Amino acid sequence: MDFNLKNKNAVITGGSRGVGRAIALELAKEGVNVAVNYNKSADAAQQLVKEIEARGCKAYAIQADLANSEDSVSLVEEAYSKLGTLDILVNNAGIWPSNWIQDIPLTEWNKTLEVNLTSVFLTSQTFIKKLMAAKKGGKILNVTSQAAFHGSTTGHAHYAASKAGVVSLTVSMAREVAKLGINVNAIALGIVETDMTKQALHDKQEYYMNRIPLGRVAKPEDIAKISTFLVSEPASYITGATIDATGGMLMR
Repeated sequence: MDFNLKNKNAVITGGSRGVGRAIALELAKEGVNVAVNYNKSADAAQQLVKEIEARGCKAYAIQADLANSEDSVSLVEEAYSKLGTLDILVNNAGIWPSNWIQDIPLTEWNKTLEVNLTSVFLTSQTFIKKLMAAKKGGKILNVTSQAAFHGSTTGHAHYAASKAGVVSLTVSMAREVAKLGINVNAIALGIVETDMTKQALHDKQEYYMNRIPLGRVAKPEDIAKISTFLVSEPASYITGATIDATGGMLMR
């Protein structure tokens, strides 16, 4: 299938590692130029830039702390400036702190909402304004979680709440910008093998495996292939949807 993505420009939040990194590489395979956001992993971001450039695409690493509202806006502004225009925004960055509800400090709650939800609003708002000014369409893909629908069972209530907000925000944005030629969708993840989940998988492997009907933990590359389709031209008739990429954990 021709995804018709060659020479498109994308910005990916939390793009230097894990799922974000895999999405960046998969898009580069299709000829997409990529602005990779990172916060602290500068070396990983620069290495990814080299890998993308080796595939014949332009790539830039942009530092931004998405717990900071100004950084969320400036990230998209800088990506637009470096690439000349933008076609795709992937809101992938997220944090997954662990605490039972009675123990969550307000600072931890606020940071989780800032990174996982508020940054999605701000990057999307800035991206949409850029597209409107250029009178062009585009694609937004928001990474959410099965926890948005099931809630948390392992001490991540703030994470689940933030991801539920992403689902609702996706629908609202999709309705508002559909007539502008902008598609907004979400992809709900289950358990994916990344640095963020490594310890949890080690400590509770049987528990997590028993929740996955397909019987295996996802690789970042599994998610990247689905994500690439969702920001492609063949997916242009999909908007406001949250796609289940959980190995059957969600099934809704």
